[in-house]
Amino acid sequence: MATERKLGRTASQRKAMLRNLTTNLLWYGRIETTEAKAKEVRSIVDKMITLAIREYDQTVEVEKEFYNDKKQIVKQTFTNDLPSKLHARRLMMAYLYDIKENKKDDESKKDYKERTKDNKHPVVEKLFREYGPKYRARNQEKNCAGGYTRIYKLGPRRGDAAEMVIIELV
Repeated sequence: MATERKLGRTASQRKAMLRNLTTNLLWYGRIETTEAKAKEVRSIVDKMITLAIREYDQTVEVEKEFYNDKKQIVKQTFTNDLPSKLHARRLMMAYLYDIKENKKDDESKKDYKERTKDNKHPVVEKLFREYGPKYRARNQEKNCAGGYTRIYKLGPRRGDAAEMVIIELV
């Protein structure tokens, strides 16, 4: 018995397609796809969000001292990830594709670069900064875990009659 659907593709094509669908669902919040693909993506997204919920607040404040150009001691405080959060971040970065943040209409190129310079992996940051706190509060409120996605059926697709759905984050 197979653990995952084959979806009519080779293993490498299937993995790339599921990575792409998962990344887009986490970035945009909802996507339209076939029912079989949505059911596969649902389990992957639930695992990613669970990882984010468990690790989003695992940070530590570190103070570092160094000498500047004038040979003076300067102290700076940094926020570093604990090893468990770093491992979770690397797992997410290994699976998810990088999507660049869109430039706003009224934003100059300089402002866009300034806003996005420290955010190399925006999808992973969105998981830790938005989805982690949001879904942890939801889990504590409802006293349950999981079920972070919802699937709406749209009906058959014209052409091949594949069942089309919208999968979205709750």
